Amino acid sequence: MLAELKDHSDEHQMDFDSEVARLNQKIEETRTRIYQNLTPWQRVQIVRHTQRPYTLDYISRIFTDFIELHGDRAYGNDKALIGGLARLDEQPVMILGHQKGRNTKENLMRNFGCAHPEGYRKALRLMRLAHKFQIPIIAFIDTPGAYPGVAAEERQIAEAIAVNIREMFNFEVPILAVVIGEGGSGGALGIGVADRVLILENAYYSVISPEGCAAVLWKDRAFAPQAAAALKMSAPDLLDAKLVDEIIPEPQGGAHHDWELSAQNVKKALLKNLAPLLKLSSSSLLDKRYDRYRAYGMFTE
Repeated sequence: MLAELKDHSDEHQMDFDSEVARLNQKIEETRTRIYQNLTPWQRVQIVRHTQRPYTLDYISRIFTDFIELHGDRAYGNDKALIGGLARLDEQPVMILGHQKGRNTKENLMRNFGCAHPEGYRKALRLMRLAHKFQIPIIAFIDTPGAYPGVAAEERQIAEAIAVNIREMFNFEVPILAVVIGEGGSGGALGIGVADRVLILENAYYSVISPEGCAAVLWKDRAFAPQAAAALKMSAPDLLDAKLVDEIIPEPQGGAHHDWELSAQNVKKALLKNLAPLLKLSSSSLLDKRYDRYRAYGMFTE
């Protein structure tokens, strides 16, 4: 509409530039006000946008020399959870991350970002490799949860996640986790035990999805907006509860509006948080990681 107004002003030799500028400013002010006061449920809608950057999109923009490593050496290769070696500037790192698809074909291949047990066992294999060669680990979390199907249960999904959580406390290398989208339940925790947990502005981290919570508490998934608020799952709530260490800002309207800027913000946060961890001894790193998780929650006598 504003473009048409400007075209008509040129056509009729009338000066509407000042009016167009005023309207543009009003639009920007309104947009800023809206995105500064989003509800938890509105943030969930943003984070589920199909054009939001996923793990591979961040890898291609942040890291160099990425080599994907496949398979758990026990069952198969889960494409919902990827991993491999790369460089963050000149620092070698091991990358793990959930990967979603953008269309039906890709989502079927990636299982909608819901990993099977072999995905978590692949992640464990790669983390053990990083531990052996003293390479920092960076995990990108973006999953509604681990795959809950019969096949996953048959191959012990709960055991695979539990072993990952246990073993991540013992790796003598820095571990950074970044919640770039959905951080759902044990599916997120399977690669989420870290020395620093970062989260994008509109991402969430929760024990259950809003729809799942609504189905349990209200017996109706229509109550998902109320559930999202009750779960305290948004980035500001998580930072207040000291469950995450830093909120990474997104472009106005969400990361899908500017992939390059989003990647730059994530890279800056990674470099800033990794530098002090690289200076710690192995024993200090493990002690601080243990103390970090022991401090979670509230205790009363």
